[in-house]
Amino acid sequence: MKLNHKARIQWACRRGMRELDIALMPFFEHEYDTLSNDDKHLFIRLLSSDDPDLFNWLMKCGSPPDSALQKMVTLIQMWNQARGPVAM
Repeated sequence: MKLNHKARIQWACRRGMRELDIALMPFFEHEYDTLSNDDKHLFIRLLSSDDPDLFNWLMKCGSPPDSALQKMVTLIQMWNQARGPVAM
């Protein structure tokens, strides 16, 4: 997936698991454009992960085997924490 194919990236953020959608979609909508190209590549790589892994990583129940992906997971976690609770 290319960095400028935002519609495809946005579609990849829609996981079908509400918790993942809540964690990923707002981050994409508000932060993706501000990321460096390297971080955009990391975000896209992260989206290629399986839902159970992604859920565990974002909920702090494990970490990706790749330290670069962990950087993106941490960035998303920090952004979501700063954003505060979301009504479900």
